[in-house]
Amino acid sequence: MGVIATNHREINLYYNGETQKGKQTLAYLQSSSKKIWDIDLSKTKVTSTQWTEIANRLGKPIKELINTQHPDFKKEYGHTKDLQTDQDWLKVLANNPKVVTQPILLLDNKAIQIDTPSEVLAFLKDND
Repeated sequence: MGVIATNHREINLYYNGETQKGKQTLAYLQSSSKKIWDIDLSKTKVTSTQWTEIANRLGKPIKELINTQHPDFKKEYGHTKDLQTDQDWLKVLANNPKVVTQPILLLDNKAIQIDTPSEVLAFLKDND
């Protein structure tokens, strides 16, 4: 069992509240009958353990949660991307969570990255 508690009646949303995609995704979710735990990455620190669990649930390496084209990433790390280990990538997330590629939704034992905010509707329909 992981450190992030989820069930079929509650949704955890990890998003950047300073982006349109994050705001719109949250708005769609708020129309659901499920309880929403919204974790705004611009305001709330997520631990390395939680990021690791999120990446594992998504079936992706931690570095794939990071937008290496984001201006903040480029400013801090340049174009070299010479980060070698998961610990290096976790430090990026800890120090600058704005570089997360897109909102991440956790429901029960499922996890998805949101490309388009409206795609959460189909996901909710399947799980109501």
